[in-house]
Amino acid sequence: MTDLTLAQLTPRKTPSQKAVVTIVSALIIAVLAITYVWCGIDPIKLYEKRQNAAEYLFGHDVTQSDKEAAMEQATRLPAIIIRQEAMTEVRNSMKAAGSTDFTEMTRRGNELAEQRLASIDQLEHQAIVEEEYARLLDEKRGGFFPPEMRTGPLLEYTKALVETLAIAIWGTLFAFVASIPASMFAARNTLKIMIPGSSPVRKKLRHTIQFSMRRLLDFCRGFNEFVMALIFVAVIGLGPYAGVLALAIHSFGILGKVFSEGIEAIEPGQVEAVEASGSSSIQTIAFSVLPQIMPLVASYSLLRFETNVRSATILGFVGAGGLGFLIFDKLNGYLYREVCTMMIMVILMVTVIDYLCGKIRRQFV
Repeated sequence: MTDLTLAQLTPRKTPSQKAVVTIVSALIIAVLAITYVWCGIDPIKLYEKRQNAAEYLFGHDVTQSDKEAAMEQATRLPAIIIRQEAMTEVRNSMKAAGSTDFTEMTRRGNELAEQRLASIDQLEHQAIVEEEYARLLDEKRGGFFPPEMRTGPLLEYTKALVETLAIAIWGTLFAFVASIPASMFAARNTLKIMIPGSSPVRKKLRHTIQFSMRRLLDFCRGFNEFVMALIFVAVIGLGPYAGVLALAIHSFGILGKVFSEGIEAIEPGQVEAVEASGSSSIQTIAFSVLPQIMPLVASYSLLRFETNVRSATILGFVGAGGLGFLIFDKLNGYLYREVCTMMIMVILMVTVIDYLCGKIRRQFV
């Protein structure tokens, strides 16, 4: 036996098997080539566009025309502020007097605005213009860096981040609780424990239950969380509850499938030993099935929780609560530096969660 070479131990392929391997290999290469072109994959193009990426992330140089446009817009700001304040004051006073004449309201508001604009302190006027000019230049420069680090926005983002974490926790918890019993009905071996017997009726019943549960799991994970969130926002309204339900249903489909496949891969000898002792079906599952799949359950549940934290961030784009709502709002306002701050906060949170989940996972695996 020791004198046999590797070539002698390796099974030889027949001509028909070699032809099948050749055809399959050619098909794989053809599919890869077609999809490569179809998707427009071009590393050279990515290299050529590197300057666009740098400008998008770090901003670009402000031109003279940008400065002139920003100064022109900033110069108009004091007049706009004063007119808004004057119109509000006149509107309130006329409503208190019982008058709703819009024409008279506009006339008085314009007169009051002109008086205040003429008497405004030049230093105050210049301070408003300079502050607005600096803001507009910063907006025109663009870019994600440096991130926003003021205390007020950070507190607002932290509150939204906690809401995102809460959505992920409850979405994963609901899915975990529901997927454990569902996986028992989706696995062949546990169904044989719960519905023993070899009669055609019992075989048909087990097959029907397994098929129905598998299709239910397929349906739940067939829709992306984003689509689920759209549906629940339309049904129950805006808020984090819609995000919790979207994550729970999608995660239920994924965890149920993974757990059921893990159950079908357990060692049958332990199950037979417990059954031989005269235990009931519940006792058999509790003392022979669950202990074998607990490492898998813990590992995949924690992994799904980490994934749901990231998914919960995006669900806010459709109004399902969390930090995503603020990210979507700031993106629409071209406030990329505030978006950068929120992205950094999400990355830090995911890093901490990954570390803690790793510590927990090592206790089971």
